[in-house]
Amino acid sequence: MAKVISMDGNALDLSRLQFAFTVSFHIMFPALSIGLASYLAVLEGCYLKTGKPHYKELCIYWSRIFAVGFGMGVVSGVVMAYEFGTNWSGFSKFAGPITGPLLTYEVMTAFFLEAGFLGIMLFGWQKVGPKAHFAATVLVAVGTLISTFWILASNSWMQTPQGYSIENGHVLPVDWFSVIFNPSFPYRLAHMTMAAFIVAALIVAATGGWHLLRGRRDPSVKTMYSMSLWLLLFLAPLQAFVGDQHGLNTRRYQPAKIAAIEGLWETEKGGTALNLIGFPDMQAEETRYAIKIPHLGSLILTHSWDGEIRGLKEFPKEDRPNSSLIFWTFRIMAGLGVLTILIAIAGFLLRNRGRLFEFRPYQWLTVFMGPAGIVALIAGWITTEAGRQPWVVYGVLRTKDAVSPVIAQSVGVSLLVFVMVYFLVFGTGIYYILRLIHAGPGHPGHAPPLPQPAEPVEAGGRRPLAAATD
Repeated sequence: MAKVISMDGNALDLSRLQFAFTVSFHIMFPALSIGLASYLAVLEGCYLKTGKPHYKELCIYWSRIFAVGFGMGVVSGVVMAYEFGTNWSGFSKFAGPITGPLLTYEVMTAFFLEAGFLGIMLFGWQKVGPKAHFAATVLVAVGTLISTFWILASNSWMQTPQGYSIENGHVLPVDWFSVIFNPSFPYRLAHMTMAAFIVAALIVAATGGWHLLRGRRDPSVKTMYSMSLWLLLFLAPLQAFVGDQHGLNTRRYQPAKIAAIEGLWETEKGGTALNLIGFPDMQAEETRYAIKIPHLGSLILTHSWDGEIRGLKEFPKEDRPNSSLIFWTFRIMAGLGVLTILIAIAGFLLRNRGRLFEFRPYQWLTVFMGPAGIVALIAGWITTEAGRQPWVVYGVLRTKDAVSPVIAQSVGVSLLVFVMVYFLVFGTGIYYILRLIHAGPGHPGHAPPLPQPAEPVEAGGRRPLAAATD
């Protein structure tokens, strides 16, 4: 009989660190793909409507970057699927009857749709008619949004589980509508989808700003710069509003997470102050060197002057999230969000003065803000996932009961291998995306480069990453 290896605390921490590392790498690429897929659909629609060649040039250019991001997103997502079995078998055994079907629905709808039309979008410019090609591009974009729907449904159920029963150590669905449309799902879906669009818009704006700084003023560069800033002007304030509504929802269903985010230990009667900055100390149960703004916490979190927020001391120690971590990750996300809004407004003012394409300090600012969307996205995911601790399924399954019976040494070795392989493989992919961004769309003063007819290939066909090359 095989010897069962018991799990220890270090194995739990290392398993959490390994999953956090892999998901942080993974989330960058789907977010970029979601935003770029819809951007490609808009560009191609503009080309069909106006016939202006620079729209097609931009569409071909960004489809190359989309292909790289899409390919790396698929690969990194497969790794995470395996981790559910290797590191989190307790979770898979307990919650599989709900999370398994939800992820299957994603594959059967979104992934099949994307796989079916991705080849036409990338390689079909000279193979199918313009309307058929546009339809393929739209369907790929729709596929990425459907994928977002199912992934967020699964993750949101883990945050605010409903529509289930527990029988023989397993959760069983009793109402799929309640499972999918759980209380936090609408807010998280809207928040994540807009975050993906903002990630793509900031990268497109940074690319346009970089080429403006290099002296290019052709329609392709000016168009992508202008379109991305218009999108940021609309989405960044809307994202703040959705985030506010998401916060109200979190306060209702996960009050300990809100208290940890705010570094709030005592329940303050008659109005809660906002800890603008500070250093939460989990052992001393206080936020050191806090700079407080009276009543602002109540205004933000309850929309009233004297609203009451429960402090962390009202929750058992074993049920408290790590405030020292999520206090700052939330502020990184929120701070970058506010900065994005200010940059979008500044772009609008420069546009009205006719200086958008000529004011170099602003263009440098958009270049430096290029990675800000990804940083804010990762910080937001750390906030929401670490803030759910010590639960995997909130209030139902603890993280320590979800981990596989493994030893720390094996998890540590696999984590080290992951770090080396990820930085090599995905670092190379990111480097290649940066090379494509540096090259820019087409060449000033020339017609858009048309894809060459594909060379004969074997029955296996070409892979999506092949679209990234000339």
